[in-house]
Amino acid sequence: MSNHQAPRFATVLAVELYKLRRSLALLLVVVAPLLIAVFAFFNLLRTNKPMAWDLWLTSSAAIWAFFMLPMSVTALTALLAQTEHGPRSWDTLRALPLPRWHLYAAKAVCALALVVAMSLLLASLTPLAVFTAGLIKPVAAATATPDVHAFLLLLGRIFLAAWLLVAVQLWVALRQASFVPALALGIGGTFFAVVATSAKAGLALPWQIPVNQLASDPARADIALLLGFVGGLVVFALMLWRMDKREVLD
Repeated sequence: MSNHQAPRFATVLAVELYKLRRSLALLLVVVAPLLIAVFAFFNLLRTNKPMAWDLWLTSSAAIWAFFMLPMSVTALTALLAQTEHGPRSWDTLRALPLPRWHLYAAKAVCALALVVAMSLLLASLTPLAVFTAGLIKPVAAATATPDVHAFLLLLGRIFLAAWLLVAVQLWVALRQASFVPALALGIGGTFFAVVATSAKAGLALPWQIPVNQLASDPARADIALLLGFVGGLVVFALMLWRMDKREVLD
């Protein structure tokens, strides 16, 4: 990006962030990790034997990567795209005197930033929920010392592995004026990821790549991380190129 384009892109990004205030995306960012924390809270209250802190944290990350992340990305990307699809304002925006790809790049940055925000909230809310439940029911309080660094590292790897998922879902959401194709793709992808957890093809399935970060085989986790992150970069680049050249959105 040239020096004179950087300020223009910063302006487009700032406008995109401002538009989030009128979207349900911010509510979803809070609700998704909160649901996992609430689940951990009540699950601890149901138990009569204490478990190690790391088991609670890993379980939270597994729920996030396995189900809540792909479903949240599906909803987030659809909401981000519908900000323009709903009022049919794409033609107006694409007529502005700036590179068209700036519009889509800003959407991509926002989508990734929202996933980061959800990851950070999960990293904060889960320990809080487990700690609070342990105060209410001391007999089941988490034992040992929580490895917060390992938990954050795991969530960071899950985020990077989710780039391909975010790119695919965002491209479909931007490409189609109706939100139905993007939702159908996300629901279908998540369904197959759930029912085919141990399938070899899951290593390359965008909706299942993030959960591979919890694989017992470090090599599988590393390969999935590479596929998810690099694949995401490639798909994002293709999306910006194709959407920039496209004259009409379906």
